[in-house]
Amino acid sequence: MRLTRCFIPAPLSAGAVVMLPEAAATHVTRVLRLPTGAALTLFDGRGGEYAARLLEIGRHGATARVGEHRAVEREATLRVTLLQCLARAERMDWIVQKTTELGVAAIVPVSGLHSVVQLAAGARERRLAHWRAVAVSACEQCGRNHVPDIQPLRELDAACAEADPASLRLLLSPEATVSLPAALAPVTSPGAAAAAATAAAASSAGTTAALSVTLLVGPEGGFAAQELDAARQHGFSPCRLGPRILRAETAPVAALAAIQAVLGDIR
Repeated sequence: MRLTRCFIPAPLSAGAVVMLPEAAATHVTRVLRLPTGAALTLFDGRGGEYAARLLEIGRHGATARVGEHRAVEREATLRVTLLQCLARAERMDWIVQKTTELGVAAIVPVSGLHSVVQLAAGARERRLAHWRAVAVSACEQCGRNHVPDIQPLRELDAACAEADPASLRLLLSPEATVSLPAALAPVTSPGAAAAAATAAAASSAGTTAALSVTLLVGPEGGFAAQELDAARQHGFSPCRLGPRILRAETAPVAALAAIQAVLGDIR
């Protein structure tokens, strides 16, 4: 039977008694209706997970006693950073949820010129907190013990400028003449096999992977010409995902799945 997993936003240690976050406590006690003594799995984002038992259920929350640490990791062998132009609320939530399940390491929300959604300063903080909660929930569901880094909203030029210069930088564009598999050729050639093996070993050891991809995906309205030029100047290579134009929420999920199948741990 699969154990209920809960993220605890504070360092855990064996033997400690911790208060479950409000959302987790509600799910455990009111939705699943677990009794005291029920087994849980807790993780704090620092690596591995902990066995635990539901200790007490009260009017103001629930507590659990932390058990032994288990050095279990399910992180992707390939580090992918997604630069995602804003999509409508439920579509952006879908992107954060599904790319987290597929192993994305970081998500940078981007404000594009043709983005249907434009967030004011106050709304940005609220949406960031919401997206981080979506990512936590996805990690609880899929078994990840590290929550992806959901970064504050950036303008497109700044997001591209801050991209890891050592990563393979790709830009999804239906007008591109190069396919995604062809764009991955520089790191799928025989000479790159050793680097991929090193990345996989580094990930298993809990260190920073040597191989990484930065993927830029546009909004519902597509990229403006000046945005494409800016991305190219920062080293992003346009590529396409087949002959069909995908929706803004479909494209990053499909692309990440394809990249993980070629370079990552989807086998």
